[in-house]
Amino acid sequence: MKKVALIFSFCFVVFSCNKGDRDSQSSNSDKYTDNPKLVVGIVVDQMRYDYLTRFYSKFGDGGFKRMMRDGFNCKNNHFNYVPTYTGPGHASIYTGTTPKYHGIIANDWYDKVAKKFVYCAADDSVLAVGSDSELERMSPHRLLTTTITDENRLFTQMRGKSIGISIKDRGAVLPAGHTANAAYWFRGKDEGNFISSTYYMEELPQWVVDFNASETAESYLKVWDTFYDISTYTESGTDLNNFEGGFKGKETAAFPYDLNALKDQNEGFDIVKYSPFGNSIVADFAIAAVENEQLGQDDDTDILTVSFSSTDYIGHNFGVNSKEIEDTYIRLDNDLERFFKFLDSQVGKGEYTVFLTADHGAVEVPSYLQSVKVPAGYLDFDTRRKQFRAFLEQTYGTTEIVENVSNNQVFLNKEKLEELNLNLQDVEQAFVNELITYTNIAKAYTSTTMSSNNFTTGIESLLQNGYNQKRSGDVIVVNDIAHIPYGRTGSTHGSGLNYDTHVPLLFFGKGIKQGETLQKTVIPDIAPTISALLGISYPNGATGKPLEFVLD
Repeated sequence: MKKVALIFSFCFVVFSCNKGDRDSQSSNSDKYTDNPKLVVGIVVDQMRYDYLTRFYSKFGDGGFKRMMRDGFNCKNNHFNYVPTYTGPGHASIYTGTTPKYHGIIANDWYDKVAKKFVYCAADDSVLAVGSDSELERMSPHRLLTTTITDENRLFTQMRGKSIGISIKDRGAVLPAGHTANAAYWFRGKDEGNFISSTYYMEELPQWVVDFNASETAESYLKVWDTFYDISTYTESGTDLNNFEGGFKGKETAAFPYDLNALKDQNEGFDIVKYSPFGNSIVADFAIAAVENEQLGQDDDTDILTVSFSSTDYIGHNFGVNSKEIEDTYIRLDNDLERFFKFLDSQVGKGEYTVFLTADHGAVEVPSYLQSVKVPAGYLDFDTRRKQFRAFLEQTYGTTEIVENVSNNQVFLNKEKLEELNLNLQDVEQAFVNELITYTNIAKAYTSTTMSSNNFTTGIESLLQNGYNQKRSGDVIVVNDIAHIPYGRTGSTHGSGLNYDTHVPLLFFGKGIKQGETLQKTVIPDIAPTISALLGISYPNGATGKPLEFVLD
């Protein structure tokens, strides 16, 4: 009897242990099967971090404030490379690495092999879908690594959908990745439609055809005036000043703007891009995509990438300190609120996850900075070019050893160097010694320096992270702080300085803690963080790290 009791006791213990193991396995399994139904990545083009704080009092409770209040705010988030442009920015956010590895070194760059300029998303092997334009042939083929959207597609055996949406083609194509179901961007001019390319599809889905036929774009050809009384816009400069561009056909860059009356002199539907209504139509289209593609309606996580580009167009036109920028962010906040409310009802409150960041910031208009005695200025490329050509003639007897100068880089003609029996490294260093003496050039480096050193701090580290050995030039220059190659009105970007690198990073929704940090985070951390949230592989070239303090 004792023996039977002993055997029974042993079986009970084993059963209990096995049951415990199964419970543990079940709990662990649930952890990775209870992923958000939908991840939405939002990029606000040219959004400086201080727009969150400067315009905070004008925001409602359901947009930016909801993300900041209920989600996690990384207050010290930066790009960790140069150049800070739209193409590299979107690529870095979704690949979790920098141009050094993903290869998108600029919006367009000089191709050393093809001996011509190439655009980051252009692809002659595909055709536009939804437009007859030869300018809309786009794909992600120049992106060298995978994205989080790709990794989610692979993880779910292609069941999880990935769709990219933006006004700009590169803002839709690069985030959506190589395996995307679709990428859609806005074709302005005389069309006013969202289009795609044959990389993704042979014809537009019926819902896109219906959206384009709904005259939504036409509805935004209306008067753009301030959302609130302009006298309350105390967070920005005067409305009428000398630092803003404005629209053709209107004498002053001051409210209001009759977009319908101005459209014919401003490339037709393109004027919508240069107004806050460009963001509104992107929100409209994103809502239509979620509904018609049934995103977030099954057990496989879907990813929607949304890039709001009108903020960039308006920033370039009117500048960082303009009333137009303030009004644009007030209106974008409203668009975010209605988008989140739609996701609450369509996908389910607490069933989706959102992150929001920017592809770069922007410098204050240098002419404005000069007016308030802050050091700033404009680059004189004509004088610089003449000076450099004279140096080439005097030193080498020819200018042909230089193949191209663009994106603050000099590309050498290797065949000509060989013909003249010149040593590449000697010529590179001679160029650095010459260029560093020029007005408004702060630093200069050779490709040899970038390839043979490991910089961990300073602008050198940012340059190195942006330097792709196969695609970048042979000499790199860095211009003086707040000195830009631009007109005297409007803002631009591209540097490794805080006004270009410091951008928002907000996480919100399922799996995200409430909180904030001043700990430094960098753009390549975003993709690994989302990968960790979903329990999927990091993008194959990722160099960032998951932000554990963000995840619940």
